[in-house]
Amino acid sequence: MSRHVESRRRALLLWATLLASSTAATAAVQPAATAPDFTLRSMDGPNMRLAEQRGRVVMVNFWATWCGPCRQEMPHLNKLYDKYRDSGFVLLGVNIDDNASKATDLATKLGLRFPVLLDTDKTVTRLYDMGSMPATVLIDREGKVRHLHRGYRDGYELTYDSQVRALLKE
Repeated sequence: MSRHVESRRRALLLWATLLASSTAATAAVQPAATAPDFTLRSMDGPNMRLAEQRGRVVMVNFWATWCGPCRQEMPHLNKLYDKYRDSGFVLLGVNIDDNASKATDLATKLGLRFPVLLDTDKTVTRLYDMGSMPATVLIDREGKVRHLHRGYRDGYELTYDSQVRALLKE
């Protein structure tokens, strides 16, 4: 085999390996997969780690202050959190704004009662690679992703409610 052919074969092999590894990273957040662990600072100060929520049903909601549908969804998420938090449900609102004070101001204005986590460097947002705002992941008591929701439209809160209720019954 000529040097050129061998060099080309190696380059193609390297390219295929890199492509496969980047696809695997993107595919990490899929139903039935273990939710990638993360730790973020909460708006109130202390860090929160997803793995510490095992044994509970967890909703992770990615949102931004500039996102109109996110603002529309927040009152519904507050109600959902209030309804199920005493039953083993936790809702983590992951804000992706560069400026944490914008997130804090809006969360206060909206009266959010669930923990708001700050992902100003977008580490967790990239890890979950949801691709739209808002984006919601429902995780079962064992830490497995069960439902993914991209975007928000009126009525999604009914879907969230039935999915959370079903996961709490398991």
